[in-house]
Amino acid sequence: MNEVSPAAPRRVPWRVLVPALLVLASGAAAWYGWQSWQQRQDQARLRAQEDARQIDALGQRIDTLRGDLRAQGRLLQDAAASSRVLRDEVLGLGQRNALLEEAVARLDANSRQGHQALRLDEAELALVAGAQRLQLAADIDGARRAYGLAAGMLDGLDDPSLINLRQTLAAERAALDALGAGPRATLAGRLRELDARLARLPRELPADAGAGRRPWWQRLLSPLLEIRPANGQALVGDAQRREGEDALQLEVTLARAALERGDVDAFRTALNRAARWTTRLWPDSPALREVVAGFESMREAPLQPQSPLLGSTLQQLRALRDGRDMP
Repeated sequence: MNEVSPAAPRRVPWRVLVPALLVLASGAAAWYGWQSWQQRQDQARLRAQEDARQIDALGQRIDTLRGDLRAQGRLLQDAAASSRVLRDEVLGLGQRNALLEEAVARLDANSRQGHQALRLDEAELALVAGAQRLQLAADIDGARRAYGLAAGMLDGLDDPSLINLRQTLAAERAALDALGAGPRATLAGRLRELDARLARLPRELPADAGAGRRPWWQRLLSPLLEIRPANGQALVGDAQRREGEDALQLEVTLARAALERGDVDAFRTALNRAARWTTRLWPDSPALREVVAGFESMREAPLQPQSPLLGSTLQQLRALRDGRDMP
C-alpha cells in the first residue's frame, strides 16, 4: 500500500506578512499621530485658556492702570493748578521781598545817616565841652577826656570823608598832651614857690654889706644908730611891717584867685602890687631881686594854652557839617 507522506507544513508567504505589517505599522503610526495630535490640541487648548486668562488679567491690569493714569492725570492737573497758584504766590512773595528789601535798605541808609549825624553831634558836643574846659577853667585833664570821647565817637563811623577830621583830632590831642599840666597849673606852682621864698628873704642886710661904700659918719654912728632910707617905699615900724606883710599875702591870694578864674588883668594887677610890697618889706638883695623878677616874668606869662592846633578840630567839624547835607 502506498503510504501517504505527511503533508508538508503550510508556510505563510512573506508577501502576505509585509502588507499586514505595513497596515499594522500604519495603524500604530496613525494612532500615535492621533494621540500626539490630541495631546497637542489639549496643550494648545490649555495654552489658549492660559493665554485667555492672562489676557483677561492683563486687560484688568490695563483697566486698572488706565484708571490710575486718569487719577494721576487728575492729580497732575490739580498739581499743575496748585503749582501755578504757588508760582503766582512765589512771584508775589518775591515782589514783596524785593519791596521789603528796598524799604529795609532805605531804612538802613536813613538809620546810618541818622546814626552818623547823631555821632557827629555828640562829637561836636564833646569838642565844645573840651574847649570850654580849656578856656574857662584851664582843665587840661578834663579837656583830654572830652577829646578822647570825641575820638571814640568818630572812630565808630566808617565815612571816608572823616579821615581828615580824625587826623586833625589826633594832632590836636598830641598838642594837648604836650601842654602837660597847663599854663595855669605851672603859674600856680611858681606862685607857691615865690610865696615860700618870701618867708626866707633876709630882713636885714649883713653888717659889713656896703660898709666900704657908706660915708665915714655913717660908719662912725653905725654902732649907736640904725640908718634906714627915709623914702616912701620903706616901712619903718613893726606895725606897718605887719600890715604890709598882710597886704602882700592878700595880693598873693588875689593873684591866686585871679589865676584860678583866668582873669588876666586882675592877675597882673595883683602881681604888680605884690612886687611893690615886696620891695617895701625887704631890703635890696639878690634874693629879693630874684623874687621880683619872678613876679614880673609871671606877669608876662599867658594864662591860656598857646597852641595853634587847639580848636582846629571843632572848626573843621563845623565847616564839614555846613558844607554837606545832613539829615
